[in-house]
Amino acid sequence: MSEQSEAERRKTLPPAAQRALAEADERRRQAEKNARPLPKEYGGRDGLEPVRYGDWEKKGIAIDF
Repeated sequence: MSEQSEAERRKTLPPAAQRALAEADERRRQAEKNARPLPKEYGGRDGLEPVRYGDWEKKGIAIDF
């Protein structure tokens, strides 16, 4: 398998695929620009947001709402 950069691989794609990737890149940039930081949680868990990642366990105890 050859070592091609991402830009080289995109050049070999059909025009429709190139447009789709460009649109996805633009949506990603807009989402990052509009993203708001999560508010500080006092007494909460450290790490990633458990709602998003389904991590409903703390110290071996499963938590469900």
